[in-house]
Parts: sequence; C-alpha cells; structure tokens
Amino acid sequence: MKISTKGRYALRVMLDMARQPEGAYTSLKELAARQGISMKYLEMIAGTLNRAGLLESRRGKEGGYRLARPAAAYTIEEILKLTEGSLAPVACLDCGAPACKRAPECLTLPLWSELDRVIREYLGGVTLADLLKNGEGRADAEEENKGRRDEDV
Repeated sequence: MKISTKGRYALRVMLDMARQPEGAYTSLKELAARQGISMKYLEMIAGTLNRAGLLESRRGKEGGYRLARPAAAYTIEEILKLTEGSLAPVACLDCGAPACKRAPECLTLPLWSELDRVIREYLGGVTLADLLKNGEGRADAEEENKGRRDEDV
C-alpha cells in the first residue's frame, strides 16, 4: 500500500483546517499559501472533501471551508479511504473485488487479511485531534531540545 499525493495532501488540508479557530472559514488561497499546494489541485481535494461532508463551504467574501465536525470526530482511515478508494494491501481484498479463484488454496491470504485488519484498525484509531496533539508535543520537545543545545554552547 502506498498513499498517493492526493491522500497526503487531503490529510494536510484537514489538519490545517483543524488548527483554525472553531467555526472559522478558511479561503483556498490562504490554505494554498500555507500548505504549498497549487490552487487547481487544492480545489479538487477540497471539492472531494466537501462533497463527502468532511468540509463545509460558504461562498462570498467571508467564505471558504471549515471542518464539518470536531477534529476528534475524523479518523485518518476515513480521510484516506475517501481519497485513496482502498487501503487494502492487495487487490483481492479491495471492497467489491471479484472473488479470487485461488483464495481456497492461497497460503498468503491470511497474511494479507491480517495486514489489512491491522492497517484499518490502526488508521481507524487515529484522529485529526490525535495528530494535532502529537504535533504540539513534538514542537514542545524541539523547543526544549533547542534550549538545551543553547545552554551547552
């Protein structure tokens, strides 16, 4: 499984939106500048997230996009499944894939099935709020380490 640019950018967009004041709308122009994503690509991603109900949009001067729910209500699995279509490690486990003729004698199917379960369980257990919290802790640790390096000089 390899996460595409679309999936990675969608996560960045959702995390950026989660960092904004609650209820505030953010223009795509501001978001593009902060994230370094082209407007054309960002419009496509925001449209996908909006149509799926993950973002809300408002037109006009004070318009833009915002999260439709609190950051803790979004799992990484939900966002990546929307943008990637499937997170299955092999094609035969894709949702809606035709039954594999080799499945009854496939010695690797249990391996792929367990990997698929672990991926879904892990990504389903991590929220946008978790990533924000972890990121803040990392920034605090980096600042603390910088202070220690300054003292050592």
